[in-house]
Amino acid sequence: MERFKFIPLLSRILIGAPFVMSGLGKIAAYGATVGYIAAMGLPVPPLAFVVAVLTELGGGLLLLSGYRARTVSLAMAVFCVVTAIFFHHNFADQNQMIHFLKNVMMAGGLLQITWFGAGAFSMDARSGRIALRVSPLKAG
Repeated sequence: MERFKFIPLLSRILIGAPFVMSGLGKIAAYGATVGYIAAMGLPVPPLAFVVAVLTELGGGLLLLSGYRARTVSLAMAVFCVVTAIFFHHNFADQNQMIHFLKNVMMAGGLLQITWFGAGAFSMDARSGRIALRVSPLKAG
C-alpha cells in the first residue's frame, strides 16, 4: 500500500479545489450571492456570505494543504449538510435535488477525511499531527 500513499492528497485536491473555486466565485459575485441568501430567508445575508466564503475558500485551501484537515473537513461536512437543507430543499425541481445530493456526497467525502486524516503528503503529517487509522485486516 506504500505506493498508493498519494491517494489522500489526490482526494483532498479533488474535494478541496471546487470549494476554492466556489469561494472565489462568491467573492466575484457579492451582490448576487447576498441577494440569493436573502431570497432563501436566511437572517443577516452579509454575515452568511462571509461565513460561506471563509468556509469554502479558507476551508478549501486548508484542505489542499492538509493543515488541520480533520477539524476542517468536519466543519465543511456540517456546512455542506446545512447548505443542502437551506438552499436545495425543493425536491420538485430536479436541479435542486441534484444539488442536494451533491452536497450530501461531498459531506460523505469530507467525513472520510475527518476519519482517515490528511495522509502522508500534508502539513499535518509534516507537523506530526497525523495519526493514521489503519484497517486491522492485512492484505496478503
